[in-house]
Amino acid sequence: MSLADTLKNLVGMGRDAAAKNADKIHEAVDKAGDFIDEKTGHKYSDKIEQGKQAAKNAVPTEQAESAPAPEPAPEPAPEQPPAQGESQP
Repeated sequence: MSLADTLKNLVGMGRDAAAKNADKIHEAVDKAGDFIDEKTGHKYSDKIEQGKQAAKNAVPTEQAESAPAPEPAPEPAPEQPPAQGESQP
């Protein structure tokens, strides 16, 4: 197994662990955000809330893991060169 395969496997294991414990991670993010908000005297409450939401959105959920991935959009056909005798627009 190559190093790249090993790293991909570890990342997948980490995602799975995060998805299984998403509720605990979200709770910890809320607790940390509330602590920081209190220590800064509620001066940056809106920014802290945005950071909490961004952190929560970064954590995969089991529902998201089980959803099928969207299919990629088809690639456009390559342009055909003009036939001999035809002029380009």
